[in-house]
Amino acid sequence: MDLVLWRHAEAIDLELVGDDMLRTLTPRGEKQAQRMGAWLDRQLPASTKVLVSPAVRADQTAKALDRKYKTHAALAPLAGVEDLLALVHWPTASGCVLVVGHQPTLGQTVSRLLGLGQAECGIKKGGLWWLRLREREAATEVSVVAVLSPDLV
Repeated sequence: MDLVLWRHAEAIDLELVGDDMLRTLTPRGEKQAQRMGAWLDRQLPASTKVLVSPAVRADQTAKALDRKYKTHAALAPLAGVEDLLALVHWPTASGCVLVVGHQPTLGQTVSRLLGLGQAECGIKKGGLWWLRLREREAATEVSVVAVLSPDLV
């Protein structure tokens, strides 16, 4: 199973809208999403399942990929790692799943799956971690396929 965790791109400040779910991407965030979306489109298998937070900024980020996706409340801001892992059916699912979501949940998920021994790892706005679960010598192993910042694509 491949699990790609994509943090939403840069969004406007909460003070400008008053509701965290309604925050939209900044012009810089739109460019970040477009660059990363184009890169992902070239890399992801056609059968990739795309799951997105219901927050406007995550929806706008996912639209840059130009693939079908489903929105899930289990990926909303401040959702838990267990909610995310249950939604993607980790570790029993097969194929590739892309999640567009938020910190700290995405960073907490990376830390847990890689056994980093810290509460979370940082994921830059618009950045991603691509993890792969595979069987190796009668044991499961999580490896890092890619870690990417939108500034590098």
